[in-house]
Amino acid sequence: MTKILVAEDERDIRELISFTLRFAGFEIETVVNGVQAVEKAAQVKPDLILLDVRMPQMTGYEACRVLRTMPEMRKIPIVFLSAKGQESEINEGLDTGATEYILKPFAPDELIQQVKRILAEWEKKRSEE
Repeated sequence: MTKILVAEDERDIRELISFTLRFAGFEIETVVNGVQAVEKAAQVKPDLILLDVRMPQMTGYEACRVLRTMPEMRKIPIVFLSAKGQESEINEGLDTGATEYILKPFAPDELIQQVKRILAEWEKKRSEE
């Protein structure tokens, strides 16, 4: 089963994302900040990481930078989820090593479609290496 790590400090949003992706057949691990995201990612070795940008203790950007220094995390797609849709915010997220940037709010079915597409693209990329 495909494992996804969700780092989101807002409980309602975290629960919505978790429910939506579990309903779609994914195994979900959740954390509430960037520090926990880095620790949990090393433990569970997810197939995909979804990071909120604005979180306490360590932002999503900071967590992404740390994750990208870990050899076992270099080939894991990292996707930012944020209500901050300015071009500079999106570019900063991608510059930290993120694969994609999904804007909130999103419809649950759109999230499922995007996650499936991202995973399929990364699987294809890995098989071509």
